Amino acid sequence: MMKAFSSLQSLVWCHWAMVRKKGSLILCGAFLFVAWNALLLLFLWGRPPIGRLGEGGGAEPGAGEEWGAKVGGTNGLAVEVIRLAEEVESELETQKKLLKQIQSHRELWEQRKELGKRESEDTKDEKNIEQLKKLQQIPAVPLSHKIVDDTKTVTKNTQTVMVTPPRLVMKEQELGQENKQIAENEVGLTKPSRQIIIPILVIACDRVTVKRSLDKLIQYRPSAELYPIIVSQDCGHADTARMIGSYGSQITHISQPDLADIPVRPDHRKFQGYYKISRHYRWALNQVFNVFAYSTVVIVEDDLEVAPDFFEYFRALYPILSSDPTLWCISAWNDNGRDGLVDPGKADLLYRTDFFPGLGWMLLKEVWAELEPKWPKAFWDDWMRQPEQRKDRSCIRPEISRTITFGRKGVSLGQFFDQYLRYIKLNTEFVPFTKLDLSYLVKEKYDETFEKEVYIAPLVKVEELQQGGSLKGSGPFRVQYSSRDSFKVLARNLGVMDDLKSGVPRAGYRGVVSFISRGRRIYLGPPEGWTKYDISWS
Repeated sequence: MMKAFSSLQSLVWCHWAMVRKKGSLILCGAFLFVAWNALLLLFLWGRPPIGRLGEGGGAEPGAGEEWGAKVGGTNGLAVEVIRLAEEVESELETQKKLLKQIQSHRELWEQRKELGKRESEDTKDEKNIEQLKKLQQIPAVPLSHKIVDDTKTVTKNTQTVMVTPPRLVMKEQELGQENKQIAENEVGLTKPSRQIIIPILVIACDRVTVKRSLDKLIQYRPSAELYPIIVSQDCGHADTARMIGSYGSQITHISQPDLADIPVRPDHRKFQGYYKISRHYRWALNQVFNVFAYSTVVIVEDDLEVAPDFFEYFRALYPILSSDPTLWCISAWNDNGRDGLVDPGKADLLYRTDFFPGLGWMLLKEVWAELEPKWPKAFWDDWMRQPEQRKDRSCIRPEISRTITFGRKGVSLGQFFDQYLRYIKLNTEFVPFTKLDLSYLVKEKYDETFEKEVYIAPLVKVEELQQGGSLKGSGPFRVQYSSRDSFKVLARNLGVMDDLKSGVPRAGYRGVVSFISRGRRIYLGPPEGWTKYDISWS
């Protein structure tokens, strides 16, 4: 009997599988109902009859006496009925489990069916988008390149790790020719639909005041997905580590593992901090590009506070940096950005500069691949300003800085801080750079306009610009220098920074420094016809 039951149950399952493939749930249910009732009939027919009683008071399948001897008359009948009821109850429980399994398979099937429908629709949408792009002659971004849909902002959970971070993001490929073409098409126009991820790398050590920097970054960050924050800590400072860790999943905390002193020559022992900073930068940038596999990064230090449009600024300038080979960085910093030296009404004004500013700057992966093999053991920022690294390339800088430094304490022991850095003006007005046409920053356009504006300006003496001078008009005016010493004298008199690195003045482009003096635009520059920097002017 149980073999028959098992066979019938197998038949039910086989038929169920066939029905499931056809998708007819109603027919399947009807079949199961009929099959189950047939199963009960077969089960009852296969049992000894308990219909009429024999003369001996027993149920009759043979002689009344024999049956009565086996079950004990009425008591035997009751026992048999109870046993039958228990078996029926057991079979009903089995049926219940079977129906639950069917229900679960049905739900799974419905989910797969719905998923397949969505995938089909998504594939159709992607094909339509590709066709539209071809019609517009806009090359498509490869699917392997990490992009994010602005209409779906997702907050990524990040982790705190101590040596090497796990892969928290899908790997990005280096910008190929196709992505270069996209960047060129997007110069001056940042597309809102699909955007590359721009991580922010915070270089930290032993300042618990990194909280000020992180608070502003998180406050102004428009999307945690588009702008993941990676804090790389050196020094092993426990209080700073706890402060960074308190931000939880809002940031990723990684720690530089080698805390040992670096062997240096005796006269450089006082510069041990500069050696460690250079080592830390190299390790941290390798993590960003080789472990996290990003294609670009914005580097800030733990004593920088950012402006409200800090993220907007870098987002808008990324396509220009990617497409113009004469550029190698975007900086948020103006070395001569003191209040009184900048035009407060020109928050949207941007410049090309031959001087590497640092202090909040964007770097591409391909440029890092060029710099990393020869990265210096110390003084990395001055090394970046050498001709061998710069290779006649420029950076973009703003009229009004998008970062300020609040860290007087550091390895530089406050160099320039009290005299210059503490007075730098931080932009407070949000400029929608991604909505502006920034193509004027491309070298060919910029150079033509820049030289015309500079050398058409009237040439004046510095005395005429100072208080009590006879000069009339709002400018612009040009002040000319002809040597290293004359530049330094004029710069000091006009209140701008007077140092040069490999002959390049701070914030200078083609030897010209642009700033405001007593409300007038001033160009401090060399004679017309300038061709190159003199590296001996350092």
